[in-house]
Amino acid sequence: MRHNKKNNHLGRKTAHRGAMLSNMATSLIMHKRIFTTVPKAKELRKFVEPIITKSKDDSTASRRVVFSALQDKYAVTELFQNVSQKVADRPGGYTRIIKTGYRLGDNAAMCFIELVDYNENMLGDGGAKKAKTRRSRRKSSGAAATTAAAAATGSKGKEAKPEKEEVKQQTKAAEAEKEAPVAAEAAPVEEPAAKTEKEVAAATQEVKEEQKAESVDAQAERHNPATDAQKGVPQPRDNA
Repeated sequence: MRHNKKNNHLGRKTAHRGAMLSNMATSLIMHKRIFTTVPKAKELRKFVEPIITKSKDDSTASRRVVFSALQDKYAVTELFQNVSQKVADRPGGYTRIIKTGYRLGDNAAMCFIELVDYNENMLGDGGAKKAKTRRSRRKSSGAAATTAAAAATGSKGKEAKPEKEEVKQQTKAAEAEKEAPVAAEAAPVEEPAAKTEKEVAAATQEVKEEQKAESVDAQAERHNPATDAQKGVPQPRDNA
């Protein structure tokens, strides 16, 4: 049984394990991402995050404590000058572990561990949160039946659609522009007032009289001797 054995010794003695974690922490600070096995990454996270928190206080005492853990002056300079400025607003959780599968030789679980604030791709995805919008739910079958019954009885429900005033004004203006030429084309033509039966009969009589007069004039011209003589039409002789 492994009661009260919460630390993973990674199959190494204390000195070997401490040196390995120190070297891995230095590589992580300098390169911002390293590729290793999952158990080592979990132990490294517990080792390096307190060191990063210590770097937020840039003092001689803090630098000495960090140097005693890392044993690398270049890593200490990088940590206090750049990394500490990058993680200043983050209250912990400076590293991220992402599993990548299993190693071919011994089938060990592999992953990479990185500093969260140096992965620009993932910061861009999670940095800007989209505003939440509420959408109306679909009507259930019972609501649909109620609506159909109300329509059959003649009742009309009013649907309230909250819209902004600017959108309403723009919509009204666009509709007015579209309807203006259509209204001009569809303007009703004024029709003359309906005539009574007497007026219709009188107009018909006038038309008939005009036609009779035209026919009489045409016959007179047809049998006019003067006109026939001018045209060279032979005149009938008198047998008396």
